[in-house]
Amino acid sequence: MKKSLFVAAIAAISLVACKKGETTSTEASKDSVAAVSDSATTAIDSTADAAKDSINTTTEIAKDSVKAEGKVAKEEIKAEEKKEEAKK
Repeated sequence: MKKSLFVAAIAAISLVACKKGETTSTEASKDSVAAVSDSATTAIDSTADAAKDSINTTTEIAKDSVKAEGKVAKEEIKAEEKKEEAKK
C-alpha cells in the first residue's frame, strides 16, 4: 500500500514537473504535491483505523471464547462433584 502511494506521488510530481507551458508555476506544483500528500496521509490513517478495529474485534472474540470455555469447565466440575456425591 505504501509503495503504491509513493509511486502515485512520484507520478504526480513527474506530471507536474514535465508540464512545460506558460502556466506552469511552482505554486501549482506545491498544491499538487500537497494534495497527493494529503491523500496519502488519509489512506494511511484509514488503514491504521481498519487495522485497529480488526485487532479490537479479534480481542473481543477471544475474550468471549475464554469466558465460554470457563463456563463449560465450571459446569463439568459441578457435574463431576455431583457424581462423586451420588457414589457416597
